Amino acid sequence: MIEFQHKQKDLGPNTVSFGLVSPLKIVFMGTPEFAVASLDALVKAGFTIVGVITAPDKPAGRGMKLTESAVKKYAVEHGLNVLQPEKLKNPEFLDELKALQADLQIVVAFRMLPEVVWNMPRLGTVNLHGSLLPQYRGAAPINWAVINGEKETGVTTFKLQHAIDTGDILLRDSFPIGENETAGEVHDKMKEIGAQLLVKTVKGLAENSLNPQPQASASEADLKHAPKIFTETSKIDFNKTTEEVHNLVRGLSPFPGAFTTMDGKTLKIYRSEKNYPDTPNMPAEKPGDLITDGKQYLRFACADGYLEVKELQLEGKKKMNTQDFLRGYRY
Repeated sequence: MIEFQHKQKDLGPNTVSFGLVSPLKIVFMGTPEFAVASLDALVKAGFTIVGVITAPDKPAGRGMKLTESAVKKYAVEHGLNVLQPEKLKNPEFLDELKALQADLQIVVAFRMLPEVVWNMPRLGTVNLHGSLLPQYRGAAPINWAVINGEKETGVTTFKLQHAIDTGDILLRDSFPIGENETAGEVHDKMKEIGAQLLVKTVKGLAENSLNPQPQASASEADLKHAPKIFTETSKIDFNKTTEEVHNLVRGLSPFPGAFTTMDGKTLKIYRSEKNYPDTPNMPAEKPGDLITDGKQYLRFACADGYLEVKELQLEGKKKMNTQDFLRGYRY
């Protein structure tokens, strides 16, 4: 077993020494804000980050100004070596990556890696995934867990292999999802919990104390998937139950936003609550009907109750709470 020591000696501010073994060299791969928390946790834990791989700068905004990824901004601010390959199989990039002589690669919210990349380090490549694998494999695990009304979710670290999100599990950590929590709120909790789990994972790999476990076998019928969110996914069907519609709203908030139409314009709903009639009978209105007093509340009838809209955005307008919207809206 390799003894893990929090010693920095003369090895630099981002280095951890492991007994008589050379410091573990890590290449980090990630792009969005979610990944920054993990990179920051690794840096603060003292690990040697020999390279940061992130997406190329892209034009954005009205002026189409080149914009850096959140991970690149952090890496540059902390003096880390950054690589931004257009293609991961590019021979020049592969030579640069190999020259870093990483012992371990870590992937957080990045693109798919070819085998020549994920199989390069001696300790392989570890991925941090935003679900309790094997459930919710795919691109949007946070969104789908909320859309499906899960009461619990979590994070998993695992070793990459050929099939997506199927590698041997290293560590997992779970946490509850509140009844009205949005995907954005779950995301913000998850990035911090995931960052700490990743630090534990790297320490365990350094100490050779982890026991990778194959993902539990489950029939296709028992697996819940997390595919990419499309426009059709975001369209609200008020023929569904109030619970289902409420979960769709919070599962797509803040992005891309569940939507319906109002006076011929797209209306996005970002925050809602469930509202049920006093009697167990169906609402008098038909699903999709809008009910409002013009001052305090705005509701849509669903199959068994009402969706109470709390935060919304009408096409061409700013996002706002319901009361502010009603004060300025003319029917």
